[in-house]
Amino acid sequence: MLDIKLEDIKPLFTEDELQNRIKEIAAELNSFYKVEEVYAICVLKGAVMFATDLVKYLDMPLKMEFIRLSSYGTGRNTTGKVNAVDISLPDLNGKNVLIIEDIIDTGLTAKFLMDFMACNFKTKSTKFCSLLDKKISRKTDIEPDYYGFHIDDKFIVGYGLDYEGYFRNLKFIGYVE
Repeated sequence: MLDIKLEDIKPLFTEDELQNRIKEIAAELNSFYKVEEVYAICVLKGAVMFATDLVKYLDMPLKMEFIRLSSYGTGRNTTGKVNAVDISLPDLNGKNVLIIEDIIDTGLTAKFLMDFMACNFKTKSTKFCSLLDKKISRKTDIEPDYYGFHIDDKFIVGYGLDYEGYFRNLKFIGYVE
């Protein structure tokens, strides 16, 4: 039985706030990459909403790839380990790579991905873009190159972020006390 109900979720970022910030991030990325080709790598499942909205505003030639990692068990707690569920990627040597993630909290997933890229490819550039930056939980020194919002130590859901698979479809990001 699901122990969180929709009425338990308090709004943190509205749909309009999310879309406005995504357009700002896209403008920063357009300025950085200009007309260079980019491989946008969406980390499933949580980043799918953010990634699909973000790439709509990117002007450069772009290819999308999808990988699936997991660091959460059941409920609200991370396992502390990153599991590569599916990380098959094309040859990214000499390419501009933009990793798109929903949230960077402990930093373990971000570090895993950046290390994976460095060990397997000699990219032209590798940038990390996260919708949410939760510094209070950080266990590594990694920081996103681009981010949408800083957040406090809250359990959040919506806009791709879930609780036991639910609430990804919310148009806003909310938190649960």
